[in-house]
Amino acid sequence: MLALLSIISIYGALASLVNCIFSQRLLPMGPPLIKEKVKQESAPELPCPTVHSRLTSSLLKIAGLLEEGGVCGIPTDTVYALAASCKNPQAIEKIYNIKDRPAEKPICICISNVEQLVAAKPPFSPLLWEFMRNVYPGGISCIVSKGDWLFQLGVGPAYDRVGTKDSIMIRVPDHTVTGHLCHITGPLAITSANPSGEPDSTHHNMVINRLGHKIQGVLCDGDSNEVVASTVVNCLKIDEGIITIVREGCVPAVKVRQIFERVKSTMV
Repeated sequence: MLALLSIISIYGALASLVNCIFSQRLLPMGPPLIKEKVKQESAPELPCPTVHSRLTSSLLKIAGLLEEGGVCGIPTDTVYALAASCKNPQAIEKIYNIKDRPAEKPICICISNVEQLVAAKPPFSPLLWEFMRNVYPGGISCIVSKGDWLFQLGVGPAYDRVGTKDSIMIRVPDHTVTGHLCHITGPLAITSANPSGEPDSTHHNMVINRLGHKIQGVLCDGDSNEVVASTVVNCLKIDEGIITIVREGCVPAVKVRQIFERVKSTMV
């Protein structure tokens, strides 16, 4: 019996040494007599629902939350944005409270494509139409005159809560996810997903960490395509041959002016 125990002990020691040296199980060994219990750490609870942008079900989930009057963080072709449905004006008011955004700062609208504008039949000049077709979709936002055409676009209930009294800024992001979402929901009121005065959110985790406790959901899409917001162009005097760069963002001002000069030359 003692000899048998000695053989088993020697084999065990030898097997352990060989397996350790070669980092693989060359000599078989039985199961350990004492098993260490590994404590599984649970993932921290997130402050709001999050869904991944690659799934159609995710878009439908976020669309449903927006339809119910929620405010959600969404990706765009620039930085992350807070979005509310134009069907729910009270949700747009929530955005101001969530961001601590000054009341005098207007919120723009986001649509899926230029054809949505065409269907609404706004009284835009040929020059403005051509300029918009050259910059949409993309990281440029155009300020245009407000009018009853916004009701045809689907902005009706939120007419007084987006833009200023006389003008509205329109975004058509060059982003498949955002475009599909706007196609499902109709026009969205959007603004950058950050507390006012703080840097833009360039990853969904930034939205969750900073604003997740105040919003109803986040559509997660990883890193932003850009680290700054869109370039804002005032087109209210475009028919006089004048555009004004209100804010230079991801598209350089010089490029915007080059596009405008090229468009003007084709309209002569």
